[in-house]
Amino acid sequence: MNKQTKELLYQMLETEMGGVQIYTTALECVINDELKEEWQGYLQETHHHVEVMHELFAKMELDPKVQTPGRQVVRHIGESLVKAMKMAKQSGVPEAAELVACECVVLAETKDHLNWELLSRCAEAAKGEEKRVLSAACEEVENEEDEHIYHSKGWCRELWIQSLGMPAVLPPPEEEKEVKTAIGAARAEQSREKML
Repeated sequence: MNKQTKELLYQMLETEMGGVQIYTTALECVINDELKEEWQGYLQETHHHVEVMHELFAKMELDPKVQTPGRQVVRHIGESLVKAMKMAKQSGVPEAAELVACECVVLAETKDHLNWELLSRCAEAAKGEEKRVLSAACEEVENEEDEHIYHSKGWCRELWIQSLGMPAVLPPPEEEKEVKTAIGAARAEQSREKML
């Protein structure tokens, strides 16, 4: 395994660990019951993704405690997102805190989704046992990551639209259509006008 693939794995572990903190904090800010239920599920899945990463590290004989400059940046970004949500919650405007939480989740899930997409490409290029181990981890997690990013973007968009005083589709069409691809997300967003 080359140095940059290892770097990706270290960043992935940090992203998932930070994701647990991000969802935990986001759940303190959420006021929409359906979104709360969604995020509770994503928190459980993210806990599992941390376990998948630890299993992957064991199989690849990598030390999960190793710190790299990139991993430190990922941690800093995650901590910053948590801090932003706490600031918004302290403002005393629950709807504003919920929007900030949505945005922070989308930002975190964007990195997370990219990580798994890149690891999937690494798995395609790998050979032998490395290919098998990387592919198995991707197969276990990727569909959940797809749902996390596309559904979170939909929730963020619709809650913002609602906050702007316009009719929103809640839960968002991405949720209703169980979107797991970029094409599906685009179609769901286009269909929202018919759902109003």
